[in-house]
Amino acid sequence: MDNVHKLHDDDHDNADETTQDVARGIVHEPAERVDAETEPGEGEVIEAEILTEEEEAELDRRLANRGALVRRAVTGTQVATRAVVKVSTHDKTKTAGKVLLREGFTVVQGVESWAKRAWDASTMGVYRRQIKAAEAVGDREELKEWTDRKEMATERRHRRLLDLPKLAWGVLKVTVAMVIGVPFLVLLIAILTKATGNGSFTDVWLGFFALIGFLIAAGALVWSGVSMAAPFLIVLAAWREGRRRAEPPAWLVTTADAEWDAAIDETTIARALEALRIPAITQYLKSGLKLQFITPARVDGRGTHAVVRLPAGVTAEKIARRRGDLATGLHRAAKEVWPTTGSEAGILDLWIADKGALAEGAGDYPLLAGGLVDVFKGVPAGKTLRGDAMLAPIMERNTMTGGMPGQGKSSAARAVMAGCALDPTTELRIWVPDTNFDFEVFKPRCSSYVMGADDESMKAIRDQLVNVHEEVQRRGELLIRYEVPAVTRELASAGVGLHPLICLLEEAHVAITDDTYGKEISKLLVEIVKLGRKRGIHMIISTQAPTRDSMPRDVTRNCSNGIAFAVGDHVANDALLGQGAYAAGHRATELIPGTDKGTAVVKGFTGERSEILQWYYLDVAKGNDQVTPLIKRSLDAIAKLGKTVPDSRPVEIETRDLLSDLDEVLGDEPVPSADVPALLKRLAPAWTPYQSLTGKALRELLDTEHGIRVPSTGNRYPLDPATVRDAIVRLEQNANDADEDSDDAGQLAS
Repeated sequence: MDNVHKLHDDDHDNADETTQDVARGIVHEPAERVDAETEPGEGEVIEAEILTEEEEAELDRRLANRGALVRRAVTGTQVATRAVVKVSTHDKTKTAGKVLLREGFTVVQGVESWAKRAWDASTMGVYRRQIKAAEAVGDREELKEWTDRKEMATERRHRRLLDLPKLAWGVLKVTVAMVIGVPFLVLLIAILTKATGNGSFTDVWLGFFALIGFLIAAGALVWSGVSMAAPFLIVLAAWREGRRRAEPPAWLVTTADAEWDAAIDETTIARALEALRIPAITQYLKSGLKLQFITPARVDGRGTHAVVRLPAGVTAEKIARRRGDLATGLHRAAKEVWPTTGSEAGILDLWIADKGALAEGAGDYPLLAGGLVDVFKGVPAGKTLRGDAMLAPIMERNTMTGGMPGQGKSSAARAVMAGCALDPTTELRIWVPDTNFDFEVFKPRCSSYVMGADDESMKAIRDQLVNVHEEVQRRGELLIRYEVPAVTRELASAGVGLHPLICLLEEAHVAITDDTYGKEISKLLVEIVKLGRKRGIHMIISTQAPTRDSMPRDVTRNCSNGIAFAVGDHVANDALLGQGAYAAGHRATELIPGTDKGTAVVKGFTGERSEILQWYYLDVAKGNDQVTPLIKRSLDAIAKLGKTVPDSRPVEIETRDLLSDLDEVLGDEPVPSADVPALLKRLAPAWTPYQSLTGKALRELLDTEHGIRVPSTGNRYPLDPATVRDAIVRLEQNANDADEDSDDAGQLAS
């Protein structure tokens, strides 16, 4: 025990130790035994050792021989005992001294920063550094731009200097005018006052001088206050500038400064890049050149964003590979630093989260209180580190989500499915090849729900995928019929069998690796994710293990939405986020299991290569079920539309005959062909081919398919209803002749 002396067998050594302790001011003080009746605070011992009665008597004798003072503390109900007490050191004093020195150093740094900025302003330092940097990297365009900027700044400064004499002359004229004009005005007022008999000439002047005296006294008082406060205000401003611009040296940071955080600015970023010891960067900075910040460091949401042009020979990807090392220079955890490639290979797009931003979470699901969703616009997913709400895109997409167990992949799938459920036109199908109840609350909203790991459940999942594959083909025929390349919002709402179909295969690796049905399930998944997206079918594949054996490569390649929670290696990382994601710095491997639960790296959600997203959490626990009210709201919305839960039952494909429709909308007189499409639209507003039909397209269609040529009389191209009706008669006659020919052929054959 430090600074605590215990009785030893060697009398001489112990006597010397005790004498030395007394000389240093260390008092060996007896301690009290504390029993159950002792009041709080009584008999409190700090780092003490209880001595036996023999040791106590021996210590008393030795201290008496040395003349040391011994204090006893004995209560009436306690037996006094001895202890050797450690005397507190002066750590607090030392810490206070360090804090004082550090804050003083910060003030000095602030003054230094002001001096540097003043020097830069007076010598065009910013422009000169950027010109040197552009010369160093051989960027002629950048060099010309900064040279022009410097010349314009010099010209502006020259004009300001030329204007100074004019400004001084103007100030002088105003001052003289006031000195002469104000007394003259007072004189005029005094004369008028005396002339009107409202006062005396002297009283006006006395009042004027009294006002002047009051203003002088008030000015002196204000000046006195300002002069007294000015030093403190200047020191405070210097301290703020120093804290913003730099950080104290390590020897001035105490253990009490665990929350000390360096300001993230251009200087901090440059130092962090220099600390990577990349030769090209080191040589560039040693030559006195400054890094070019295309976008200076500025606050961006819950962090700081900057775009830096790196020296020649250094790529942003090289920096991204050393993300952990860069984070140490920025005083951040690796997960709080996101270096990516900008518009060029040598441009570093850097975003640095504020400390602890990950701990804030995404907050409550935004639609708990009310509201519906349009899946064509996306569904609520979570918030970025910047604090921006993000939607998960659904239409014309497929999604793969994965990560270690318990990190949030099922919660993410639940958030997506809850959003899709709130679109009344959407059909949900959920298949869980395991025995868990994470999605049981969705059952009333699903057209198909399978849960279980037995052979019967696996067969049911296989059969459902067969059904979806057939749906892919059927919807392809519908798209051809309606002459559209992909499902639109209008078609999805029209009730023609092209509504959004969202399918979730939870724990997909279990189904894919099943001995009996796994290969067939795998093959069906590949076909569905390849062809289903334009047909309004969205597959969500959730898995713990997106490896080559547990997930077909063609599935991972065709899932444009990737959601990666904490994963164990780069293989799983690239399977979820795309080939090369790990090397480019998009790494879910740096998310910490448990600590970053609910946080994922996502791709395909925005125009960025990846984003870090904190997912909304929807609880399904008994007593705090947040999903069931959402499901009830969606069912109520469906009922208000007079419909049932969407289901992909076969529907009769609507067909229309153009000539019959023309016969119905045309009267007895010719109609300009440009006016006919409007008549057809009114007749069949839900028939898609009529919605984009024009007069020219109608003429071409009649000519190529029905042999009807529309004359260009007066450039109006009138469509004669008699011509249309003649064509109908010809078609009917041809059909009758064909039937007769087939009957004759049948008779001859018999």
